[in-house]
Amino acid sequence: MNSFLDKIGRKWSEGKFVCVGLDKGNFEFDKNIIDQTADLVCAYKLNSAFYEEAGTNGWSDLEKTITYIKEKYPDILIILDAKRGDIENTNSLYAKAVFDKLGADGVTVSPYLGQQSLQPFLERSDKGIFVIVKTSNPGAGEFQDLEVGGKPLYQVIAEHVVSWNSHNNLGVVVGATYPDQLKKVREIVGDMPILIPGVGAQGGNVKSTIQAGLNSHGQGIIISSSRDIIFSEDPRAATLKMHQEIEEVLKNV
Repeated sequence: MNSFLDKIGRKWSEGKFVCVGLDKGNFEFDKNIIDQTADLVCAYKLNSAFYEEAGTNGWSDLEKTITYIKEKYPDILIILDAKRGDIENTNSLYAKAVFDKLGADGVTVSPYLGQQSLQPFLERSDKGIFVIVKTSNPGAGEFQDLEVGGKPLYQVIAEHVVSWNSHNNLGVVVGATYPDQLKKVREIVGDMPILIPGVGAQGGNVKSTIQAGLNSHGQGIIISSSRDIIFSEDPRAATLKMHQEIEEVLKNV
């Protein structure tokens, strides 16, 4: 079985770093976006809240969307943006739901309850587990920038994630809206994958994101954009523009 890192590594080698965020929660809408953009992306990030809000129909559409990607575009990674984080017993059920029921390749998780609580995710060696470190929202610093032992909490979390990575299946989430912090996290986590939301509508900049986020191999980043792509008049054109912008920046880095 191919690991998450194997699959994302192949996409990076193809020069594909764009991740389209599916923040609508409707299968037919998703299918249209996917078919327009599949040849340009490395991953799709499905925000579970938009599906859960619609109840049983939304959960059905989530399953349909994931199945569609897996059957028609099996080389593209599926990340469920669910930010799961609870006690170990509960997380074991979340992990089964995300990976065994839905079939996602990766998931976002919260570190607030500590390593032990995340063990059901951490032990899934073939999957990608993205631990929230520094989020893209304006209020992120309320807790994430608090000093702990002389350094901001987000740096402490990044250091812990490195120590948890015994299966080489972990990544971190850092918002594009904080390029200086992104650079610092990259220094801490080495070549680990970084999922980077916040480009576009939230104000993140592609150039500064790439300059701050690339690993030692000139890769390591999954740049996610949602609203600027899926609600544009031409989703393919919007994705292609972002893909080409990344290409241009990479030529000069």
